[in-house]
Amino acid sequence: METELNLRQANLSDADRIWEILQQAIQKRKEEGSNQWQNGYPNLTVVNNDISNGFGYVFTNNQNLIIGYVAIIDEIEPAYTAIEGQWLNDDPYIVIHRLAVAQDIKIKGLGTWAMTEIEKVAISKNIHTIKVDTNFDNVGMLRVFEKLGYHYCGEVYFDGSPRKAFHKIIQDLT
Repeated sequence: METELNLRQANLSDADRIWEILQQAIQKRKEEGSNQWQNGYPNLTVVNNDISNGFGYVFTNNQNLIIGYVAIIDEIEPAYTAIEGQWLNDDPYIVIHRLAVAQDIKIKGLGTWAMTEIEKVAISKNIHTIKVDTNFDNVGMLRVFEKLGYHYCGEVYFDGSPRKAFHKIIQDLT
């Protein structure tokens, strides 16, 4: 990747740009015919809660412009306790939610880069497991999960809607 990228913890002054990127992602999902993110979630309140809890992270380019957002959560995800299937293990894990990349500043491979950086955040917290889910029709994220060695484990449900659940055990990168 030619552009130098950075992943950093978000602060409240980033919230408007984060919300702009999420709205772009919501619109993109709608244009792709998906019902994912079409019910008022995520929203600015969710973003502010992510940031306040220390879960919000932004991707910036070499001009320090925010070009992506993700919530990296190191708490138990209640929806993941009722998986239809089976996780690889019951170790402590990082949950990834609300990964969105800017549509107004496009960088090829940004989702893959972000997922690799998230693994580094997990390792820095001494956590070696990542769990994540996505909509059945989110082809871009499904491709990223496959490329990076995530294992399909079954289905989880959010607001009654099924999501494909994935799990990866990461090795220490040092």
